[in-house]
Amino acid sequence: MKKIVTFGEIMLRLSPPGFKRFSQTYSFDVVYGGGESNVAVSLANYGLNSYFVSRIPTTDIGECAVMELRKRNVNTQHILRQGERLGIYFLETGAVSRGSKVVYDRSHSGMATIEKGMIDWDEIFKDADWFHWTGITPALSQGAADACLEAIQSANKNGVTVSTDLNYRKKLWKYGKSPMDIMPELTAGCDVILGNEEDAEKHFGLHPEGVDVTHGGSVDGKAYLSVLKQLQKMFPRAKKVITTLRGSISASHNTWSGVLYDGKTLYEAPTYQITDIVDRVGGGDSFMAGLIYGLLSYEGDDQKALNFAVAASCLKHTIKGDANLVTVAEVEKLMSGDASGRVSR
Repeated sequence: MKKIVTFGEIMLRLSPPGFKRFSQTYSFDVVYGGGESNVAVSLANYGLNSYFVSRIPTTDIGECAVMELRKRNVNTQHILRQGERLGIYFLETGAVSRGSKVVYDRSHSGMATIEKGMIDWDEIFKDADWFHWTGITPALSQGAADACLEAIQSANKNGVTVSTDLNYRKKLWKYGKSPMDIMPELTAGCDVILGNEEDAEKHFGLHPEGVDVTHGGSVDGKAYLSVLKQLQKMFPRAKKVITTLRGSISASHNTWSGVLYDGKTLYEAPTYQITDIVDRVGGGDSFMAGLIYGLLSYEGDDQKALNFAVAASCLKHTIKGDANLVTVAEVEKLMSGDASGRVSR
């Protein structure tokens, strides 16, 4: 069984029930999640040997986060039980023309205060097949960025495939460094790069001409080919560069697809109309997990791997919470064209 390692932070998510605003609520729904832990949960759900590496305090709330991972069959043996607190984020869920809103409370969390040298990456990677990180981790602190670079360099040395979801988060880059100061060196060690138009622009100054996602509707995948080519030229180690294509008609109705470029061919996935979105948080994470699973399971068939990733993340939009709790069979059913939603009995 393939061993997949993800590195990042799992957080406590607090959301007003339904579509209430922060100022309206007297209670919060509790969910545990985060960009990298969401990928780990999806991969475990697909039957892969999923390991999550992080730094989580030995508090009652920290223990709840670890228990959530264990419940989903994620291996937690390499989590450092250290730090002052678990990071928190507050989510106000939008609807129709009102977008969702996120407020972070992550200062001094276990991952924000991690340092280089705390984790024995060579030990972790000696029998690993894949390592995944995101641009969220190096946005937390210089120590987190250093630990991430240390992990990537160890993975490269140990022959482990490295993937990243660039995941630009403007609210997190607060420690005196810009993404352009940090991200190029980290991304240079990656074999698979996922990013949308904002990620490419904010991290590397790249932007597809004539694309404005705020106008809604379907997004033309071919318009991103120039950026994908530039990314591959900038980072020659990358064998595949991918972008998700989200057309935001409203907070409740999105179009969803993706494209993959392998240096020769641009693969385009079908476009899904996602109406009456239940929860769009974790959509990109579910895409990344689906892509990793697809590239490992449908080796040599990039089109099928891309189609799996898009179908998996389409289904995530129907599930409350951060993580994508669907099976391979459910994803492949949607890939086959069955979007009826009929009761299975």
